[in-house]
Amino acid sequence: MKPSLRLKLDQLAARLAELDHLLSAPETMADMDRFRALSKEHAEIGPVVASLAEYRKAEDDLAAADQMAREPGMKAFADEERAAAQSRMDALERDLQAALLPKDPNDERNVFLEIRAGTGGDESALFAGDLFRMYSRYAERNRWKVEMVSESPSELGGYREVIARIAGDGVYRRLKFESGAHRVQRVPQTEAQGRIHTSACTVAVIPEADPVADIVINPADLRIDTFRASGAGGQHVNKTDSAVRVTHLPTGIVVECQDDRSQHRNRAQAMAVLASRLLDRERTERQAKEAAHRKSLIGTGDRSERIRTYNFPQGRLTDHRINLTLYKLGAIMDGDLDEVTQALGNEFQAEQLAALAGDVA
Repeated sequence: MKPSLRLKLDQLAARLAELDHLLSAPETMADMDRFRALSKEHAEIGPVVASLAEYRKAEDDLAAADQMAREPGMKAFADEERAAAQSRMDALERDLQAALLPKDPNDERNVFLEIRAGTGGDESALFAGDLFRMYSRYAERNRWKVEMVSESPSELGGYREVIARIAGDGVYRRLKFESGAHRVQRVPQTEAQGRIHTSACTVAVIPEADPVADIVINPADLRIDTFRASGAGGQHVNKTDSAVRVTHLPTGIVVECQDDRSQHRNRAQAMAVLASRLLDRERTERQAKEAAHRKSLIGTGDRSERIRTYNFPQGRLTDHRINLTLYKLGAIMDGDLDEVTQALGNEFQAEQLAALAGDVA
């Protein structure tokens, strides 16, 4: 283990001992906010320090095996003990490195999922509908809640644009690598000669902002319009101006919400989307300046700017960022996304570990 990594772990062990002392102090127990904060820190550090203790024990076992190897007739047994101890140390070191990786503060947040048709006309809109169904099915598998925010259906089906809120445990952590251009290759329903067409959609996954803690929106910067909802909804949509359009004047960001019959709820939902987009804009600009983040958001929707290709004739999905190819497209389009999201998460963690190794070298 590198000395700098060991130093970080020893500092955590010392901090855990300090937390044990603080949590037992009467003044801490009298302040419940501080007690909760320290308890949370203790719960986060505790498993790391426990793994460090296991690593130290494996080190002791390795030293004992080295000593045993010097005794007559014990070399073979000592070699087995040494190999077992070294194997435990290697595994524990990987776990400890992973535990020291910086946590994404947005990982447990809900998200706004935005899908827009790009290159490909009607076929692109149909594919946008397929992608929305895929993510909705994935949400069902994870017992997440999907709430429609706004939709702009196309004439032949699917969506020119659809925005939904997905709420549940760890939604952003599982979906944050879905942002980008998604390309589809298949024979469109409208293709009479059976030729394969290529089209694209853009997907953006934006963590939901906390409107109180994360960002402050000046009411003077907003223009709020109401209008009659369009699309399905019976006679109601022709009678009530319940749909809401919010324009953020400094940035030009426009958000519409018309899914609910209540103008008040539509306005609240539109404001939530606006806050999340503004927060995402701030974060993206900061990351661009620092040149410190591997992801970019949605691109232009051009065929060449793609993170993933869905090839229907071959039943194949390819994620171009990690060279992952799976021949189970039917299951994936039905919401079986775990293998894809886990592979992307593992690759990102591997990159973080490589960066950590460079930092502690």
